[in-house]
Amino acid sequence: MSTTAEKEALTVGEVARAAGVAPSAVRFYEKHAVVMARRDSGNRRRFEESAGCRIKVAKLAQRVGLTLREIADLFAELPHEPGPPDWERVASQLIAESERRTKELHDCLAELQSGEKLCGAVDRMAHP
Repeated sequence: MSTTAEKEALTVGEVARAAGVAPSAVRFYEKHAVVMARRDSGNRRRFEESAGCRIKVAKLAQRVGLTLREIADLFAELPHEPGPPDWERVASQLIAESERRTKELHDCLAELQSGEKLCGAVDRMAHP
C-alpha cells in the first residue's frame, strides 16, 4: 500500500514531462547527483517536486559550461524544495561564472587575433 508521501512524489515520467526531457535524461541527471530520488515501497524512483526545475536549470548551467560535478555541487547547497531566494542565489552564481568564462573567451580571442605566433599566444593564455 502506498503512503500519501509516495503518491505526492513524482515519477520519472512526470519529472521528464516537467523538465521537457526524455525519461532517460532524468535517470542520467540522477546518476550524476543533479537530482535525487528515493525508492517507494514498490522500488520505483520518486522525485521531489523541484526535480523538473533542477533539470531545466542544470541544462542552462551546462550551456554556460559547467560540468555535471559542478552543477551537482551547486545544487548540493539547495534545500529539498528551493524557494525564490534559493534560486536567486543559484542565478547569481551562474551569472558570475558566465561572466568569468565570457571574459576568458574574449581574452583568448584577443590573443588569437594578435597576429603573434600562435604557440606564443597559447603560452600567454596558459601563463597570464
